[in-house]
Amino acid sequence: LAWGNGMVSRIDDPAETDVKYFVLASKVPDTFSLGGDLNLFMQHIAARDRDALYHYAISCIDCSYAVHSHLNRPNVTSISLVQGQALGGGFESALAAKVLIAERGARMGLPEILFNLFPGMGAMTFLGRRVGHHQAEKIILSGKLYLAEELYEMGVVDVLAEPGEGEAAVYDYVRREEKSRNGILALRAAREISQPVSYDELMRITEVWVDAALRLGPKDLRMMERLVSRQTGKAETAVAGAPSNAFSA
Repeated sequence: LAWGNGMVSRIDDPAETDVKYFVLASKVPDTFSLGGDLNLFMQHIAARDRDALYHYAISCIDCSYAVHSHLNRPNVTSISLVQGQALGGGFESALAAKVLIAERGARMGLPEILFNLFPGMGAMTFLGRRVGHHQAEKIILSGKLYLAEELYEMGVVDVLAEPGEGEAAVYDYVRREEKSRNGILALRAAREISQPVSYDELMRITEVWVDAALRLGPKDLRMMERLVSRQTGKAETAVAGAPSNAFSA
């Protein structure tokens, strides 16, 4: 959440009046984000600590809502650049942006159903508005990792870039938007009227998620524990290979 809070502070800075675009990306090789802190979830579930689970979830949707709404700055375009893996909450963060750019071979998915839960920090809200709620439910219930190419065909990914060309694709997109920016911003404003994303919707879904998490049984928690081991191993490998100025996705 540290990167998210820092980003929100930057957008909310009154001095940053000339911001037109901001990009969510990672300097960690082959990793956009491995998702929420499953180990922390398990600790809160074991302690039956609903308040702690709820606080964590609200912190997540605060960041996602800020990305989507740009803190009510309608002239800002949010862009997610996915290079590598975006899992669970990491994928939800990417979906919150107005434009999702991904490199071929990148993998994105929502594995929560594998431990008898669902992604409760924006997936249904943001994915549903991209591909419809029926298709969103199919993606969520599959629990699988999708290639960027597959998600592009579904309409989840907006721009598909060649491997290693993601950053160039972002600049290319910005140049294209600048040519028709007035019309594009007006279209987005119209979309927000016809398909509004409210903070209340995100919060109510999060409450459903918290209650569902507290109903998980021993078998579900064992599966989550296995995923924690994989997540931790991937995170350690990714950070070890990251440049010195990389942040943890």
